[in-house]
Formats: sequence, structure tokens, C-alpha cells
Amino acid sequence: MTITFGFTLTLMFIVAVAGGVLALVDGITRTRGGAAVLAVLEIIAAVLFLLSLFVTGLPIAIGGVEFTSPLLGLILVILLLIQLAFRGGTNRGGAAITVIAIILLVIWFVFGIGARVEIPGVNA
Repeated sequence: MTITFGFTLTLMFIVAVAGGVLALVDGITRTRGGAAVLAVLEIIAAVLFLLSLFVTGLPIAIGGVEFTSPLLGLILVILLLIQLAFRGGTNRGGAAITVIAIILLVIWFVFGIGARVEIPGVNA
């Protein structure tokens, strides 16, 4: 098993990194608020997501489930949606960071992962 560090600089990579960094910042600011357990889970998911973007071959698996970038991104989006629903101690600025991170990660899902959704004129 080899662990290699590498990435290809594309627009979707930049979108994924920006979404992951915003989710990490959101989790850090929420630990000071009220929902600390969800915020710690969000921080862990964001760090693992960012690591999975840069490093290939990480043995991150529980049971038979291997935690790759798309699965960690999905977990991160779900945690961000839960954080958005239960606005702990954040103000509107904190909610804006959460919404921007969700939007960036969803854009990465739709257009970055094999472009499974075809929109005429955008990714045709």
C-alpha cells in the first residue's frame, strides 16, 4: 500500500477545497457556540475530506466501507445541513458561511464528480 500526495489543479478541485475550508471554519466557529458535538464531527469530516482531496491511498475504512472524497463530502453536506437547521450560537454571518459551503460542495458533486448531471450548455 502506497500513500501518495498529489493533485491536479482544476476549477472543481478549487471549488471542493474552498467548500471544505469553509466547512472547517464553520465547524471551528460553532465549537465556541452551543452545538459543540456536531461541530466537532463537522471538523473531523472537513479535515478528512480535505486530506482525501490531496492524498491518495489513505486507508480510511470502517468495516467494509471505504471513506473516499465523495462519501466524506456527502457526510460533510449532511452535517452542514443539520448545523444549518439547528443554528446553535451563530449569527447570520455564520449561517452564510454554512450556506456557501453547502453550495460549493453541491456544485462539486454535480459538476466535479464525473459530471453525472448533464445540463445543456454547461457541461455538454
